[in-house]
Amino acid sequence: MIKVLVFGSNGKMGGHVRSFLSKSDKAELFCGVDVLAKGDENYPCYKSLDDVQGTPDIIIDFSFHRLIGGLLDYAVAKNIPVIIATTGFDDSEKELIKKASEKIAIFWSSNMSLGIPLLVDFAKKTAEVFPDADIEIVETHHNRKVDAPSGTALMLAEGVKKARPDCEFVYGRSGESKRRKQDVGIHALRMANIVGEHQVLVTTDTQQIVLKHTAYDRALFADGAVSVVPFMIGKPCGIYDMNDYING
Repeated sequence: MIKVLVFGSNGKMGGHVRSFLSKSDKAELFCGVDVLAKGDENYPCYKSLDDVQGTPDIIIDFSFHRLIGGLLDYAVAKNIPVIIATTGFDDSEKELIKKASEKIAIFWSSNMSLGIPLLVDFAKKTAEVFPDADIEIVETHHNRKVDAPSGTALMLAEGVKKARPDCEFVYGRSGESKRRKQDVGIHALRMANIVGEHQVLVTTDTQQIVLKHTAYDRALFADGAVSVVPFMIGKPCGIYDMNDYING
């Protein structure tokens, strides 16, 4: 069995990961690490990576983006692959991930759902077929989500950009500014307890195509992360994502 360290194990997503690991026939929970560890958990849980006894085979990260530096230092020192499912990284944190990927294998995805890579691909192909259409991306999440726009919305935008290299992203709109042909609008909505919904609206003067993915349960992201575990064992250093996983 593959031994998994869950970073951010006491959070909601960490709990889902632990649940899926308990049902897996390929991977098992080795331990958890969480800054909010209380010491009375019913599984091995540490407040710091420095306290971990033994060495896991892989790490699943569902924590907070500002903790990525310490996590990567630990993973590189121990030569452990990492599945990064945390979002909200700034440019300097993204650079840390890229630099670490020169020494270890990293699976990095802003959305661990298997359906999202398909949506990104559909968005790219639709943008190619309708080169003059107006394209808007709308993402909706619960009112507790901190980062905006979502990492998934940015993935969709980058998919469109592959079809339209000259496009420019516009984050929301205000004031007096006419829509330009190269604009791709990105909009973030926050309300109630919505798990996650992403739409790509491709509109011409005569028709509209709406591409949409709706997540009904946050557990799907944990399920995706656990599913990726066997895929990452033995991989050479580099960055991998859901497209790599889906394509084998």
